[in-house]
Amino acid sequence: MSGHNKWSTIKQKKGKNDAARAKVFTKIGRELMVAIRDGGSADPSVNSKLRECIAKAKANNVPNDNIDRIIKKAQGGEGANYEAVTYEGYGPSGVAVIVEALTDNRNRTAGEVRHYFDKFGGNMGTPGCVSFLFEKKGVIIIEREELERDEDTVMEDALEAGAADFEADEDIFTIYTVPDDLSAIRDDMEAKGYTFASAEVEQVPSTYVKLDSEDTAANMQKMLDMFEDNDDIQNVWHNWEM
Repeated sequence: MSGHNKWSTIKQKKGKNDAARAKVFTKIGRELMVAIRDGGSADPSVNSKLRECIAKAKANNVPNDNIDRIIKKAQGGEGANYEAVTYEGYGPSGVAVIVEALTDNRNRTAGEVRHYFDKFGGNMGTPGCVSFLFEKKGVIIIEREELERDEDTVMEDALEAGAADFEADEDIFTIYTVPDDLSAIRDDMEAKGYTFASAEVEQVPSTYVKLDSEDTAANMQKMLDMFEDNDDIQNVWHNWEM
């Protein structure tokens, strides 16, 4: 639902109002339905994609009743036939942007995405124009304030679980994984008593762009807000150093 999970992004998510949370629930609901359709099963024990979506839903405080209702709806064949579409482009001052959508109308969504780019000084590009600046990784975020364990213990537990890398910041620990290993490592860490602010596969930038102009930064944020408000758009990855 947002760009790479820097701590500032997580704090933004936590401060969302009820209307914004409802949009998050709607977007995750689509992911759950697509996971069931593509995985061929509504049983998370045999459908790893569904299991990851349920974990993501719980991390975003989606009520269990909502999750169960969406799963039953998908089992019954209800709901629109969403398809995954990815768009790439540049925001103000050349910020690289990847937009991931689940839509039942490709023409509508493409037109809206192009409009958002154009409106705030960017432009939508061709497939592959910025994706080389990102690497797909599993990213697990653990908040320090939720833990009674020290940094060395968390790092040791993460590496023992199979993590590819580990970073410690003032407020959070970030665990990086190979995308296919995310589910197993998350389960291993959860069994050790950890809870997560976020645990999902993300597009992680290899380099970041700083925006020195306040006007340019404001336009970039407005563009991201427009993406965020669109129910079709699931994730927006960017290399803006906020």
